[in-house]
Amino acid sequence: MSMHQGRERLVVVGGDAAGMSAASQARRLKGPEELEIVAFERGHFTSFSACGIPYWVGGAVPERDDLIARTPEEHRARDIDLRLRTEVTELDVAGRRVRARDVESGAESWTSYDKLVIATGARPVRPELPGADAPGVHGVQTLDDGQALIDTLTRAKGRRAVVVGAGYIGVEMAEALIDRGFEVTVVNRGEQPMSTLDADMGRLVHRAMEGLGITMVNGTEVTEILTGEDGRVRAVATRHAEYPADVVVLGIGVLPETALARAAGLPLGAHGGLLTDLAMRVRGHDNIWAGGDCVEVLNLVSGQEQYVPLGTHANKHGQVIGTNAGGGYATFPGVVGTAVSKVCDLEIARTGLREKDARRVGLEFEAVTIESTSRAGYYPGASPMTVKMLAERRTGRLLGVQIVGREGAAKRVDIAAVALTARLTVEQMTALDLGYAPPFSPVWDPVLVAARKAARKVRES
Repeated sequence: MSMHQGRERLVVVGGDAAGMSAASQARRLKGPEELEIVAFERGHFTSFSACGIPYWVGGAVPERDDLIARTPEEHRARDIDLRLRTEVTELDVAGRRVRARDVESGAESWTSYDKLVIATGARPVRPELPGADAPGVHGVQTLDDGQALIDTLTRAKGRRAVVVGAGYIGVEMAEALIDRGFEVTVVNRGEQPMSTLDADMGRLVHRAMEGLGITMVNGTEVTEILTGEDGRVRAVATRHAEYPADVVVLGIGVLPETALARAAGLPLGAHGGLLTDLAMRVRGHDNIWAGGDCVEVLNLVSGQEQYVPLGTHANKHGQVIGTNAGGGYATFPGVVGTAVSKVCDLEIARTGLREKDARRVGLEFEAVTIESTSRAGYYPGASPMTVKMLAERRTGRLLGVQIVGREGAAKRVDIAAVALTARLTVEQMTALDLGYAPPFSPVWDPVLVAARKAARKVRES
């Protein structure tokens, strides 16, 4: 296949956040006469918000198409040769080509590339359990998954749902199912929901979930998914009990989808994600980039590679990759590990390291927890807020913050995310000039109350 003089081909594997951001950004920098762009996507959709799926399932977002940021037609109008329902089955790094299979017809063909972007995303963890593949058992990674789940909910004979796992997806799906009028049981391996928090903060989430009418079963492993005569799911079994289920949602988390990369001999990290340099180039390969949920990223607080599958990073990775593949220059320095979520009106926020993360990397720390309010105590609507803060012993450097509260908790964590990025000490944080008026916060913002307490503890130690 001869390319005409001077025109390069960029091949993108995966058509969601990272892949299509990369394609769009490369196209902004180079026109079709200089750069041909071919993108492969095995599903029916491109550039969609996986984060929005629980809200669509629960009914807060009415239409599936509301979650699509850019349609295939919009990408094609920008001279991106987008091939939907086409799955890449092999990367030939030495030959600079990819093999793709048309999902409908099964026909396979090779496409050569000058530059390659791997944006294969993540796959839901499907436990090695009997019955895990039965009809009525759902993961929620793609819009196709979301549609399949909604179809099951609409057709379900009964109203009993079991969610396996209590991370972000499990917790958000549990609430979505409650909103749909289902009775919901959450079976969770950890001692508290939201293992991205320390257990003392997870307990607050547990309480809120029970307040919604969700039955929480913590510290329990699912051993089997039981099916009825019709082959459909009928219950979820643990060692000690059976929980009847007309539908089961798996919220156990995701793993990097890196089987192709592994088979091609590309470098993977401890979590199974691709390893890249600061420009998001796959290490040791000048013409291959990777981003989104299939890569590992540097945690700026711990100094270690981490697996953080979030849409925020995927979109930034795509920008960086597209800039570099389009002949410009950009880098992605790393993350501090910020994430927010909500259960009903309880907001859950975290950034930086938990206690166990700090211990694992050998950091000694002081931990403090404070109770404050979202607004001045006398102002209508003030509600309680719990802030937990970790600071490094001796230096006082901020290591992590977790906030759980009724309102204003989620975005308050951004103060801490900026402080972590700037490597501020808790002492320095106490002097931050934050916005204050009674409707927005007490005169000492809850984050600063925690910083004062942490600074005092650091001084005493």
